[in-house]
Amino acid sequence: MAKRRMRKRKPVRLKVVRRILDSLKDNLEIKDDFSDVFLEIAEFGELNLLLGNRTPLVMTINRPEDLGKIESVIFPTLRGLLRWNLEIRWCAVDRGAIPFLMNGADCMAAGVQMVDPNIERGDLIWIRDEEHGKPIAIGWALLDAQEMNTATKGKALRTIHWIGDDLWEIDN
Repeated sequence: MAKRRMRKRKPVRLKVVRRILDSLKDNLEIKDDFSDVFLEIAEFGELNLLLGNRTPLVMTINRPEDLGKIESVIFPTLRGLLRWNLEIRWCAVDRGAIPFLMNGADCMAAGVQMVDPNIERGDLIWIRDEEHGKPIAIGWALLDAQEMNTATKGKALRTIHWIGDDLWEIDN
């Protein structure tokens, strides 16, 4: 894959990104007023980013058509997850899956240990380490929560962002 780079980066006022922030509050229960944050928007490949103090915190991405209705999905980046400690839309993987996820591999069902019971196929979810609960990657759920818990083979998640990828490595 070609290396993505940030384009069309520009500062914005809070009222310009209010829709994104309201979506985070309503859908993901993230409560942050952003009053003390320097906000910017930028394009990064297929992602639209919201940056806070030069750090990518939120991404907007279109759901792939093979996973349901095509629509824009607003979700925190890994740095955003570290800032807000999100407790919904997650799955936990065992220690053996971590090296593969950190290289950008899709998450296999055999590595999934626990799942938020409200996950449905086509949701954008975050993957966390079973032991520490820290975010490792973000991906599209290919199975619903019940199937993910019981499946022993095949892909469970299509990874789009992980620790060490070009989005994670954006210079602050």
